[in-house]
Amino acid sequence: MMKVYTSADDALGGLTFDGMTVMAGGFGLCGIPENLIVALRDSGAKDITAISNNAGIDDFGLGLLLQTRQIKKMVSSYVGENATFEKQYLSGELDLEFNPQGTLAERIRAGGAGIPGFYTKTGVGTLIAEGKEHKDFDGETHIMETGLKADLSLVKAWKGDTQGNLIFRKTARNFNPMMATAGKVTVAEVEELVEVGELEPDQIHTAGIFVQRILKGSFEKRIEQRTIRERA
Repeated sequence: MMKVYTSADDALGGLTFDGMTVMAGGFGLCGIPENLIVALRDSGAKDITAISNNAGIDDFGLGLLLQTRQIKKMVSSYVGENATFEKQYLSGELDLEFNPQGTLAERIRAGGAGIPGFYTKTGVGTLIAEGKEHKDFDGETHIMETGLKADLSLVKAWKGDTQGNLIFRKTARNFNPMMATAGKVTVAEVEELVEVGELEPDQIHTAGIFVQRILKGSFEKRIEQRTIRERA
């Protein structure tokens, strides 16, 4: 199978549609699939359910899709850096399903592993637990959370080969590997694209079997919040 595409627009060709569910990797602006998010915006797909740790910022990352009002619902853990998100949510334009961060990560991992649901203590006794099944294990109450899957997963890696094997770098790994397993179709963008055999097998984080399309991107790598201190 030929997996390599020359542009993000081509890589999403035939994959986008109204009402789709999309997973997008990243934590803040670290490790986000910058090029693929722009291509998704340009596709014009609307009423998207976006599963991502956060919604980017107003003019970068998933914030671009909020500007165009293509996202109908966010399944997230933290959205505090996006004023556009706040405005749309408070006005009733945008649905939100909040998750504790560890729960969100496990829901995505479970979806990729074919696990429909699991129990966790996180959220018991809070708004998170409302309407969810409760069950006691070893004298402690747990709530049931469901696995998450997507029509399309967009991930960003440091290196990849032409068969879709991926290596992530440091904290940019974040949600990307688990999302790669949970999409019906996964498209990856990488900083370096090499031939099969050039990646050390023991260093591969995501096997190419989970990745259907791959491209080499160019990256701005914008910093979400820059904190500096004066030299002593």
